[in-house]
Amino acid sequence: MNRLSQIAGQAASSVAPLAKPAHPLDPLSVTEIKAATDIIKEYFAGKTIAFNTITLKEPTKRAYLNWKENNGPFPPRIVYYVILEQGVPGIKDGLVDLVNMQVLSVQPLANSQPILTVEDLVGTEEIIRKDPNVIKQCEIVGIPANEMHKVYCDPWTIGYDERWGASKRLQQALVYYRHDEDDSQYSHPLDFCPIVDTEERKVIYIDIPNRRRKVSKHPNANFYPKDMIAKYGKMREGLTPINVTQPEGVSFKMDGNLMQWNNFNFHIGFNYREGIVLSDIHYNDHGNNRPIFHRISLSEMIVPYGSPDFPHQRKHALDIGEYGAGYMTNPLSLGCDCKGVIHYLDAHFADRAGDPITVKHAVCIHEEDDGLLFKHSDFRDSFGTSIVTRSTRLIISQIFTAANYEYCIYWNFLQDGAIRLDVKLTGILNTYQLDDEAGEKSGKWGCRVYPNVNAHNHQHLFALRIHPRIDGDGNSASVVDGSAAEEPLGSPENMYGNGFYAKSKTFKTVNDSLTQFENGRTWDLFNPNKVNEYSGKHPSYKLVSFQCPPLFAKPGSLVYKRAPWAHNTVQVVKYEEDRFYPSGEHVPQWSGDGNIGMRKWIGDGSDEIENSDILMFHTFGISHFPAPEDFPLMPAEPITFMLRPRHFFLENPALDVLPSHAMTTSEARKAGNKEIVSLTDTTSTYAFKDTPKQGCCSRFTKE
Repeated sequence: MNRLSQIAGQAASSVAPLAKPAHPLDPLSVTEIKAATDIIKEYFAGKTIAFNTITLKEPTKRAYLNWKENNGPFPPRIVYYVILEQGVPGIKDGLVDLVNMQVLSVQPLANSQPILTVEDLVGTEEIIRKDPNVIKQCEIVGIPANEMHKVYCDPWTIGYDERWGASKRLQQALVYYRHDEDDSQYSHPLDFCPIVDTEERKVIYIDIPNRRRKVSKHPNANFYPKDMIAKYGKMREGLTPINVTQPEGVSFKMDGNLMQWNNFNFHIGFNYREGIVLSDIHYNDHGNNRPIFHRISLSEMIVPYGSPDFPHQRKHALDIGEYGAGYMTNPLSLGCDCKGVIHYLDAHFADRAGDPITVKHAVCIHEEDDGLLFKHSDFRDSFGTSIVTRSTRLIISQIFTAANYEYCIYWNFLQDGAIRLDVKLTGILNTYQLDDEAGEKSGKWGCRVYPNVNAHNHQHLFALRIHPRIDGDGNSASVVDGSAAEEPLGSPENMYGNGFYAKSKTFKTVNDSLTQFENGRTWDLFNPNKVNEYSGKHPSYKLVSFQCPPLFAKPGSLVYKRAPWAHNTVQVVKYEEDRFYPSGEHVPQWSGDGNIGMRKWIGDGSDEIENSDILMFHTFGISHFPAPEDFPLMPAEPITFMLRPRHFFLENPALDVLPSHAMTTSEARKAGNKEIVSLTDTTSTYAFKDTPKQGCCSRFTKE
């Protein structure tokens, strides 16, 4: 243990004690952030420090459940922090106790670099614009020195570059040109890449290709309404507004960050890194409040680009670990990002000086119609006997921007007990310059999406972290494949050859769980200590996820090493405290070497994981091969998966949802040909006034 760690906590701070928060999982308040940074400043008095991370260190599962279920003490309020000290390499991280108002620990990490915040990225353009060597390179590609104000850059983490390793805190500046400040720069990429020292705020190197390319002379490809009107003469017409109304208010109830909705109850958290965190998820099954998941979040993602040409190999952003889905989150706008009757949650962080900053409306909570929940009609009376019930879904969402891309995250809670995640990818393609005039082709690594513009192939892979608590403690996991019967055609067991079944394999060890997606494959998380009264099977939640491309980077490559969690579609490891981030705690400028993150958790694969406390990590996403339709602004690309109950309930759990219409056989006989009137909807109308009304019991009309 280092000396600072040894002396930490010996003296309480002079900062005044704080009131206890409403819930142990609530994100840090503005007051708590200010108190934590004041304690740290006091502890490091006489040193020049900058704050990178101030966030809640969530209580241990044991401490939380002891408070929640055993009337135990309120868990300690602990803050995790990361700071930089001027003149000292690397970072320091540690813990602050907000109950006793003292620093608990300090850990110097000379070979680690912290996450890049939005504050770190702001100002990088001015650094490169003033650098004489960057100005010289701009002149070489055709931009005069007096137009440096038209040069823009997207600051990216450098990934890992062996020339510097983690010795300096670096950004790679992807450089572009705008004719006008209202232009989109992505149709005018430049062919060189400055390397910027984030803390020294200077350019330390410029990567220059062997083949030089002049700045494009084509107009910028823009996408705002004024640009469309200039191009097409007008915006598209003929669409009338669609409004969402809830005249009786919303169906959900919130007590701080605690949600109650349609038998679900859970806590909504938010942090700098994962963004939305859903915890302590229960389902009220007719008075039996059954646990489902202890915690669910997106714990990491990687966007590896497919061009092996230098320096494009550095473009493989681990966006959650290198920037933070929370730090990059957008303030959401009523009627724009979310539509309907909305409740918002704000997010609070600390800036470099330690002062609290707030992102207003960081999380959107609302309800939407979700189509049919279930329906059945009986042909015997021309479908008069019928029931139709529409579904409502609860959505908890955020949108974060990682340089050029937007990631729209929608957690959906459904009335049949299922939980679905929808992710939409939009924003702008990352682009590189083509020399059209010299006949340069995009080649197989990308696509020409605009004159002089190459958009490289890339993937978007996400790591879902699931901490199950299906119907209580002691959970297992299995892989399930639809399988043709092993018994041959003509055998007594499969005489007609049509037999097939769900072939399930329970994971005994971590090694068993290292599985890949195959056509139709699903995975179960289940409680082996409980049995469904009807089916005789264990209550479970099934992971149904079909957008699961493999990581294309080869074993041993930089991308492969830095994303050890992306080697498999599913991996299940034993739960231990602080197993949150599968690429490690401090991702920026990590080489991918060492026993870190998922690689450490898997170990030799011998850990037993059956009927225990487990974590499932699921890799999902898309492989994106760009096309002109993706440019200059990309239509939203959907990705989705579902966690759905199987053998958890004795029947369809949504049968008690009020139907839009229900009529038994005897009721249909008495009703005659009266028009159906919805029990739940008073706003739907016919599109055209001359539409004839349809009776309820006679599908066929006589001329």
